[in-house]
Amino acid sequence: MARNVSQADASVKAGEWQRSKYVGVSLVGKTLVVLGFGKVGSEVARRAKGLGMHVIAHDPYAPADRAHAIGVELVSFDEAISTADFISLHMPLTPSTAKMLNEETFAKMKKGVRIVNVARGGVIDEEALVKALDAGIVAQAALDVFTVEPPPKDSKLVQHERVTVTPHLGASTVEAQEGVAIEIAEAVVGALKGELAATAVNAPMVPAEVLNELKPYVELAEKLSRLSVQLVAGGSGVKSVKVGYASSRAPDDLDTRVLRAMIIKGLIEPISSTFVNLVNADFTAKQRGLRITEERIILDGSPESPLESIQVQIANVESKFASAISESGEISLEGRVKDGIPHLTKVGSFDVDVSLEGNIILCRQVDQPGIIGKVGSILGDENVNVSFMSVGRISRRIYAIMAIGVDDLPSSEALKKIGETPAIEEFVFLKLL
Repeated sequence: MARNVSQADASVKAGEWQRSKYVGVSLVGKTLVVLGFGKVGSEVARRAKGLGMHVIAHDPYAPADRAHAIGVELVSFDEAISTADFISLHMPLTPSTAKMLNEETFAKMKKGVRIVNVARGGVIDEEALVKALDAGIVAQAALDVFTVEPPPKDSKLVQHERVTVTPHLGASTVEAQEGVAIEIAEAVVGALKGELAATAVNAPMVPAEVLNELKPYVELAEKLSRLSVQLVAGGSGVKSVKVGYASSRAPDDLDTRVLRAMIIKGLIEPISSTFVNLVNADFTAKQRGLRITEERIILDGSPESPLESIQVQIANVESKFASAISESGEISLEGRVKDGIPHLTKVGSFDVDVSLEGNIILCRQVDQPGIIGKVGSILGDENVNVSFMSVGRISRRIYAIMAIGVDDLPSSEALKKIGETPAIEEFVFLKLL
């Protein structure tokens, strides 16, 4: 659209906008209504909340989880427009949205409402808007779009003293085109690397900053479930999995949908050819009859990190490694993030501490001197590098669990020697790579 006001006119109108009674006054507590809660609408809502505004939205097609993730309430159209101090429009022009704001709806608004339209011109009845401006119902309007573009030079709306207009050019600028190209390239590279995507339209709606904070816990969730399913004798018999999230944060501040998807990914991919991602995780689990139960464990303390620990329990199965069975009878693994790196911190009832950066050997042995050295020597003779090792025990000189992180894949002969080592009662090799 061609520029529809002169530079001088634009300066006058900008000045008029700046004389708003809200300039220099806190917006905290003012109600912003977002009409159309898609990509742009949700981004506007997020920024308005950062300014301390109360944000509500109306969109009959918006998923409730998207609004909940940002902390926005979805309400009816009439409730939205009747409570708004500011209205921001972000919907397409369709038969149902054409002239959505008209004489009837303007009459339901609070006197002094301010309207921003960067959606489509036809969603506002322009004649009705002029009348609402003249009557003081609408204090000011900022418009980037019009029913006819460019609008006529004698347009009453464009010439109105309480209207600020801008040319509908945003996506056509050099800067915008360059930004879109870079964003697309980064998204494609990230997807090919298997990274999480905050901009996927058919995946759980999780803000980019939250996704970044959850990233090491996402890795922990997948690796714990990948280890736990390998402990199951037979593997495919997994039907019921319980996941526990220990956190100091309030339940509403911890979005676990991405974590659940990665739990499902770790459970299914090691025992099948199915590729699991954020989009198909819940559906894939349902198809396989896999029931995931999530439990929040609320901790006291400062919620600096989103999670203290994650626990994965598989019920009603036999284990290849009996020591991984908890007192309640499930295969149980627990882990936490330390310095940004996932760690395995509990196997069954045994406390351990091993970095989840390679493959793992778990051994249960009689707690006596020399066992660590013997196992280390076997791996050393096979040129298998040990990256991390931890020993946990229930009581002195009874039983102990040894968790060994290895960078390489031990030969079957090396594993056999470990199993034949005196005092080692059971062991298992678990793949993470």
